[in-house]
Amino acid sequence: MAPLRGDPRLVLLFSGKRKSGKDFVTERLQSRLGGHTCAVLRLSGPLKEQYAREHGLDFQRLLDASTYKEAYRRDMICWGEEKRQTDPGFFCRKIVEGVSQPIWLVSDTRRGSDIQWFQEAYGAVTQTVRVVASEQSRQQRGWVFTPGVDDAESECGLDNFGNFDWIIENHGDEQCLEEQLENLLEFIHAKL
Repeated sequence: MAPLRGDPRLVLLFSGKRKSGKDFVTERLQSRLGGHTCAVLRLSGPLKEQYAREHGLDFQRLLDASTYKEAYRRDMICWGEEKRQTDPGFFCRKIVEGVSQPIWLVSDTRRGSDIQWFQEAYGAVTQTVRVVASEQSRQQRGWVFTPGVDDAESECGLDNFGNFDWIIENHGDEQCLEEQLENLLEFIHAKL
């Protein structure tokens, strides 16, 4: 499970429930750090690309937060689980191919096997970040509980993970979020 390309200085594995703001937080961090320093990696990217290819679907439409993606979400989850059963590191290896930036933000870590793969491949430079938001905040962002999705491993696999290295509370309080991001940015800058 050795790294496929240069060694990163820091790998931050972001997890959280749907509509908790994982992408929002990682994109804010990247905008502050710059694309030359920081790469946002999405495990769902290669999953959606391969799923679209095998099922004759529009890959680009599976990437956005649309009803098109939601229509296929449950089947995509099952399909992805089958792939992971065969090869737990399949999607992890795909997203690190060719990445040269020293800081990696994996925006959608969902399973213990994802964390394990990165910890085994990159060791001590790997940190876990949990983005949390109240149910009310998530609902305001468009979240509605969906059976077979919100109670599946893809949403609940890290609920009992244990101690995350970082917890980012994203309940809608901009000042509170900014203070937390500043602390994380200070840590990141120390790794550069």
